Amino acid sequence: MDEPHLYRQIVEAIRQEILSGKVKAGDRLPPVREMSLRWNCTTGTVQRAYQELSRQGLVHTRAGQGTTVSGELLPERETPLRRAQLLHQAEAFLLEGLSAGFSPSEIEQAMRLALDRWRARPVESPAPELGCLRFNGSHDPAVALIAAQAGELYPGLTFEISYTGSLGGLMALAQGKADIAGCHLWDEESDTYNIPFVRKLLPGRAAWLVTLAHRRVGLITPPGNPARLNGLADLRRTGLRFVNRNPGSGTRVWLDAQLKRVGIAGHQIEGYNLEKTTHYEVAQAVAEGTADTGLGIEAAALSFGLDFTLLTTEAYELAIPANTWQKPAVQALVSWLQTQPAKSAIASLGGYDTTATGKITQLS
Repeated sequence: MDEPHLYRQIVEAIRQEILSGKVKAGDRLPPVREMSLRWNCTTGTVQRAYQELSRQGLVHTRAGQGTTVSGELLPERETPLRRAQLLHQAEAFLLEGLSAGFSPSEIEQAMRLALDRWRARPVESPAPELGCLRFNGSHDPAVALIAAQAGELYPGLTFEISYTGSLGGLMALAQGKADIAGCHLWDEESDTYNIPFVRKLLPGRAAWLVTLAHRRVGLITPPGNPARLNGLADLRRTGLRFVNRNPGSGTRVWLDAQLKRVGIAGHQIEGYNLEKTTHYEVAQAVAEGTADTGLGIEAAALSFGLDFTLLTTEAYELAIPANTWQKPAVQALVSWLQTQPAKSAIASLGGYDTTATGKITQLS
């Protein structure tokens, strides 16, 4: 490579080492002559790289002391630098995917799925921070949609997501570890969604339920539905591999109640104990051929190009306690859900009825 451009490679290599923590504040960089031998270039090229790093505030040079990594980076310097580095890595991934024959839309969708998987990891909810809303509850692509544009809904807002299932979300609310819970819990006795569970887990506390959407739930199958599955009774077939959702998820609560109704025990279903945390993971198992079917939302099936057999339509709602309801960021979110752009964005994910999106139900 021409030396006028080589200095940029040196800058990038050192910058990555600093950002990754491999080289820490106060560490001395190799002498110019040593670096020129390492990179097989002139000392002038290395000096130019060090000057650029100094201009960016990453290093400083003192006579007789060499070049050392700067101390605490100023936020206004660190943030743009980190974002530029992330963009560089994202572009590299994009080019790799395009070279492999994937379309930009496929790559974008894959990144959304990967983010959902990352968010599904069990983590302890940190103390609330200014400008942050902590979401805890059931997996849904529309929740990720909210997180992606949180800053546009309210200046400086971040939407932190932890997928722990509907029951886990309401328990996090009760324990003060979440600001908003996402749930779609069907109550067999009343044949209603969410209200009985919110009242039970938040006894005596005022709360609001805001409809995110009504979504279609059913059996996710390979293209063409080769096993010709029509309902839950088919899950007893010998050799049919099922993939389940995790206990505490609204989907699992509904499934277990329905299986009881039709007289099917879990041990009669091959794969009943094979559990996934998100709908996307269920769809991925079917797409990869490790399962023949699984129960999930239509949006997940569409994301992987799979078939879908509708079994029910459920209400997915955001549970918000009184101490969170009055926050300006929450009110901005609720107002946005009541707009046509919000309903159109959610509907575009596939498998959603957004007629009631933004509807508010107050519980006392």
